[in-house]
Amino acid sequence: MKIGLRILLGYFLILGLTAWLVLNVVVEEIKPGVRATLEDTLIDTAQMLATLVAEDVANGNTSDSTLMKRLQNYAQRSIDVNISGVRKNSLDYRVYITNDKGIVVFDSDGRDVGKDYSRWNDVYRTLQGQYGARSTRADPDSDASSVMHVAAPIMDHGHIIGSLTVAKAISTINPFVQRSQRKILQRSAWMLLGSLLIGIAFSWWLNQALRKLQRYASSVEKGEKASLPALGNNEIGMLGRALESMRDRLEGKQYVEQLMHTLAHELKSPIASIQGSAELMREDMPAADRQRFLQNILEQNQRQKQLIDKLLALVKLEKQQSLEHAETIQVPTLLQQCAQDVQAGLQIKKLALEIDTSAIATNHGIMGDALLLRQAIGNLLDNAIDFAPAGSTIRMCALVHGQQLQISIQDQGPGIPDYAQDKIFDRFYSLPRPTAAKSTGLGLPFVREVALLHQGSASVNNLTGGGTCACLNLPL
Repeated sequence: MKIGLRILLGYFLILGLTAWLVLNVVVEEIKPGVRATLEDTLIDTAQMLATLVAEDVANGNTSDSTLMKRLQNYAQRSIDVNISGVRKNSLDYRVYITNDKGIVVFDSDGRDVGKDYSRWNDVYRTLQGQYGARSTRADPDSDASSVMHVAAPIMDHGHIIGSLTVAKAISTINPFVQRSQRKILQRSAWMLLGSLLIGIAFSWWLNQALRKLQRYASSVEKGEKASLPALGNNEIGMLGRALESMRDRLEGKQYVEQLMHTLAHELKSPIASIQGSAELMREDMPAADRQRFLQNILEQNQRQKQLIDKLLALVKLEKQQSLEHAETIQVPTLLQQCAQDVQAGLQIKKLALEIDTSAIATNHGIMGDALLLRQAIGNLLDNAIDFAPAGSTIRMCALVHGQQLQISIQDQGPGIPDYAQDKIFDRFYSLPRPTAAKSTGLGLPFVREVALLHQGSASVNNLTGGGTCACLNLPL
């Protein structure tokens, strides 16, 4: 499982559990909270009514009192109100009064007058001078039928002469509880959805950054040209820059060690030749021999200079991770320039060079470094000239294959021996020339590095009828 998906799942799991716990507490606390509010309201109402009816109860006037009649008739009033989306069309208070013995002397519903309520908790505790309240089910099998009763003492000159209870069915507040729970759940769902989208966006960003870093590390592992992608100034960017710095140090150390080893090996031959010629020239010898040894010293010295110059150019190219001067290059023009560069070599061996660009448009262009491409194609042409038989023809053509431009150079030389097929792109490896001239063995490695910098490739293969075909493939 990818790390981005793991982080997203972990984030959503933690968020979901937290939301579930919070919602569970909030939703479960709504009903007790509303019931506590209802009880508080019933307390205030009971205390107020107990004060109002105290005089009538003290006088024993609980049936003919104007106030009592109004209390009995209030429930018959018709109402139609909308409370925050909940419609109310009935009055739900029930009021009953008992004497100091707990006998009901007044009931707004008119059904329990004369009954003994002294055992009910609201009446019993109130007559004892304590807070009296109870919640009783109208239907013993249904919790939804619970009715809350809150009583207040009726006082006369400091003595309790009765109790007044205000009752209200808890079911009347259920619509408000359900509405609150529904709104909380709906808004919580939107919050969870928003959090999930934020988590997905964060996970996508993190996954993209890690993918860039992973592709960079994979390219480095394969030895490909790769530049550190833009990762920002965050922790991932710092990690990427640390990896690039570590890569540069490790590759630099290994590269220098390998370079010094191969350079020392390649310089042994010309140095030994120069030393031998110089020692011989100390002795008396004919002028012709002295001139021959002097010429050998100059040639070997030139070979060293050429080797070092080409090696420095190759080193610079190998350390370069991307093109520094990319521009639009017209292919036909580029090939004509390369042909002019090798005219002297062609004339010496009386070689003909055919250029075929008929398969591409006259103004066909590619993005790249013109100087590097000119040097790379020049190296391929130099190899073809070295191995081509005198008086033969070298053919250079440009073809388009899909999204690839292929520049091929064909000669009629002896071809590449089987043992050298896998080594020709190795640094300092070269095949003996028909002219016995010594190559630096750095031309094809240079071509390969130029191709890689242009996101392309280079190859050299034998032709079926004899000869060699060197190809430089570049993306359009």
